Amino acid sequence: MPTGAELPVFWPLGLYFVGVLVVVSGMVVSSYLLGGRTLNRKNIQPYESGIASTGSARVRLSADFYLFAVFFVIFDLESVFVYSWAIAVRELGWPGYFSISVFILSLAAALVYLWRLGALDSKK
Repeated sequence: MPTGAELPVFWPLGLYFVGVLVVVSGMVVSSYLLGGRTLNRKNIQPYESGIASTGSARVRLSADFYLFAVFFVIFDLESVFVYSWAIAVRELGWPGYFSISVFILSLAAALVYLWRLGALDSKK
């Protein structure tokens, strides 16, 4: 039978949870009470950073921007995996080394494939 000294103490977590609920509900209630209630044509128009929008929102953009962003996210995320492996390299040993080698080789193969397709070329 465990004694009270061996049981984990969860009251700080509960106190934190209650505090978060109080702060969030306070912000929601104060924004409801202090927020504007007038609806006119100017209030319902969309704007970005205080600047009224001009033109159509359905402007066609080149896919180059999208591809560049996707490649950045993919390779940036994979660098996080390599970094986390580098931190734990001694604990992972040889199996971890072989796993990260396969991972890096698959990244290199994907990069070569994208390069050969011309997906990394600028189409200006």
